Amino acid sequence: MALIYCRECGKQISDNAVACPHCGCTLVKPVVVDPNKSDKDWLTCVLLSFFLGALGIHSFYVGKTAIGIVQILTLGGCGIWQLIDFIMIVCGSYRDADGKLIINK
Repeated sequence: MALIYCRECGKQISDNAVACPHCGCTLVKPVVVDPNKSDKDWLTCVLLSFFLGALGIHSFYVGKTAIGIVQILTLGGCGIWQLIDFIMIVCGSYRDADGKLIINK
């Protein structure tokens, strides 16, 4: 079940509500938010991983600072770690620091 929020006040509402019970605004199209999707941009992550993956820049971008530092020191695990991360990002199975998937919209 997707979470639905009011466009005016931002509070969570029932998915079958006609008007927001908090602010009273009429709901034309509710906003659906996927709680498992990261707010990080997929394309940015792909490009950072492809061009700067050996330096772990994509890990810093998604909030994984400790992993990013290790990737800098090992040059992306001699390229193996960089390749695995790139494949995971492209396939949509890479997660940010909060555990949310970075997927293409």
